[in-house]
Amino acid sequence: MATQCEATPTSRALHSAFIPNHRLIHSDVVSPPSKKGYFNVMANNTLHGTADRATDSDAFEYTARAGFVTSGVLHLLIAYIIMRIALGSGGNADQSGALAALARQTGGTVILWVAAVGLVALGLWRVAEAIVGSKPGEGSGTNQDDTPAWKRAKSLGLAIVNFAIALSAARFAMGSGQQSSQQNSGMSAQLMQSGWGKALLIAVALGLIGVGGYHVYKGASKKFLKDLRVSGGTGINAVGVCGYVAKGVVLAGAGVLVIVATLQADPSKASGIDAAVKALGNAPFGKFLLIVAALGIAAFGAYSFVRARFGRM
Repeated sequence: MATQCEATPTSRALHSAFIPNHRLIHSDVVSPPSKKGYFNVMANNTLHGTADRATDSDAFEYTARAGFVTSGVLHLLIAYIIMRIALGSGGNADQSGALAALARQTGGTVILWVAAVGLVALGLWRVAEAIVGSKPGEGSGTNQDDTPAWKRAKSLGLAIVNFAIALSAARFAMGSGQQSSQQNSGMSAQLMQSGWGKALLIAVALGLIGVGGYHVYKGASKKFLKDLRVSGGTGINAVGVCGYVAKGVVLAGAGVLVIVATLQADPSKASGIDAAVKALGNAPFGKFLLIVAALGIAAFGAYSFVRARFGRM
């Protein structure tokens, strides 16, 4: 029989029911999420779900793959222009020069609109990668959340590039396209008039050098094979290595020229890839170097076709 000081099971139950546990009293109370936080979570879930559903569409994937085909065609045209420069003809060896060449062809307007649609789709796919994670077409977004932030940022950057080229293609299709070398020179001249403008140009140049260096690394180490559903092969390895290394060298060269142009206050040297290609032609053995560059850029175009067919999406 229980004594007066001894608690019975019944009394312990009543004590638990009516007197709160001291650990609960002194513990931190978890407040419900704020209204702003709730809506942020809902918005993120909505974006994630929308991107996940969109990348499940075969039509969307095939249209995005057409963006790689467009990239391949443009790189082949740039390679052709570089080869013409090596043989003594003129031309603008950049994306705008390639788009202008397409615009002059029979049916060029239709081709440019098709190219613009493919590039926009590829840009939207890159946006989906930034939201859901890399390779969203290979599964639901739930297993893609471990994608590093730098890869998401890279996808967003590629999306901006694709949208910009698509806009240029649309402008050339409407007859209002301009050579990017002229635009770049004019913009560089304005930026060189101020200290912050020069700093911005140098920052952009360092970015170009970094991107170029990454292209060289990706090609030399064959990291591009991770983007494909096949294990490679002699032909794929050749166009991948040569293409990435060649494009990386050209991009890095363009960045170096921008720094030189900024320090010398010479906007004509800060006109992008076209200026880098023509500076390469003025170097010793320039004709030979231009032919090598043309073959390398053509290889990158060929790899773009490979990625359109076998790329992991």
